[in-house]
Amino acid sequence: MRLFVGCAMWTHPDWQDKPLPPAERLRTYSSWCNAVEGNTTFYATPQRRTVQSWSRQTDPDFRFVIKLPRTVTHDRRLTGIDDEMAMFLDAVEPLGRRLHALWVQLPGSFTNLSALAELLEGLSGQYRCAVEVRHPAFFENPRATAQLEAVLNAAGAEWVTFDTTTLFSAPPTSAAEYEAGSKKPRNPRRAVALTQYPIVRYHGRDDVATTVAGWQPWIDTTVGWLREGRSPTIFIHTPDNASARTLARRFHAEVRDRLPELDPLPDPVPTDPMTLF
Repeated sequence: MRLFVGCAMWTHPDWQDKPLPPAERLRTYSSWCNAVEGNTTFYATPQRRTVQSWSRQTDPDFRFVIKLPRTVTHDRRLTGIDDEMAMFLDAVEPLGRRLHALWVQLPGSFTNLSALAELLEGLSGQYRCAVEVRHPAFFENPRATAQLEAVLNAAGAEWVTFDTTTLFSAPPTSAAEYEAGSKKPRNPRRAVALTQYPIVRYHGRDDVATTVAGWQPWIDTTVGWLREGRSPTIFIHTPDNASARTLARRFHAEVRDRLPELDPLPDPVPTDPMTLF
């Protein structure tokens, strides 16, 4: 039984009293959280030596959920991608067991399930995959939902939930909330696990109390998944992410209050004077 928690990045200006050298940022973050979203790979495939440094900075039990490049998912829309995928998979190979899942984030206009099925078939058996869709039909049309689930189930892939219901629960009260609301998808909460490794991206608000209140259904769901023998990963987002690292630990602590047998997170390296407890 394992619960992974993390953030959308491993470095943030508000997370340390003074800037850390690049070689220490991920190492420090990994003492706070045991997983991270690999969003930077969406914009460019990293050099292999860069990924080797990520591996050196983290414990073997740390987990990366690595996003496929936008050239694969958004520009080529999963077609004619053999060269790009080969280069990407070679680059991330040094992560080894730290590579929790390849994250296939698809654009809001994407509905080509045949192309998705072909990609997942080629990766299944060697890589765990997690797919995030944004087209409204997959959430509103039962037939489209069933078709997507059939494709995912055939490849043993997970459906990534991006829960923005708390973010959109009230009008924005800050520039950060306004910006987040202008960029994030507005789809309903979905709490169905297809595999042993469900992945949830939860987006809160500036106000800590509102963020914590909004994730309470996920506490219940996560406890249920753990009791079923699943190992969920929960990523915590806020509009500016300044408190996301501490909130991720708080989420883990709230789950552990319900399941004391859950292993605690390690004691973090003290670089942030903020506290939510």
